[in-house]
Amino acid sequence: MNGFDDKNPEFHRFAYHGLDRIIHERGRLSVLTSLVTHPKGLLFGDLKRLCALTDGNLNRHLQVLEGAKLVKIKKGFEHNRPQTVCRMTALGRTRYHEYLAVLEQVILDAAAAGKTQPDKTGLRGLADA
Repeated sequence: MNGFDDKNPEFHRFAYHGLDRIIHERGRLSVLTSLVTHPKGLLFGDLKRLCALTDGNLNRHLQVLEGAKLVKIKKGFEHNRPQTVCRMTALGRTRYHEYLAVLEQVILDAAAAGKTQPDKTGLRGLADA
């Protein structure tokens, strides 16, 4: 027996189910972080520069985020030029903050583990063996 009891709430302590796979991808996390800091939205070109993505990469990430209803994309024209404005939805904001809360717990757990182990490598004494 391994000493783990699956009925104990601590059994799945480090599963971090709240790390939403849609948000957890680097490009999409960059897009959502950019949009959460710009509540009125961002132009496609500005978002592309902030996230260091190509047109194609950003377009694909936006499709995924729009499909999940985390962002809203509005296409239009200004001064006879096409414009695409991207905004985070209320649902997107909620899920983003929920994701951050879980990510914060990951950081707290890792920091706590670092404080409780006298030897950070866990290899003390092995070199002498």
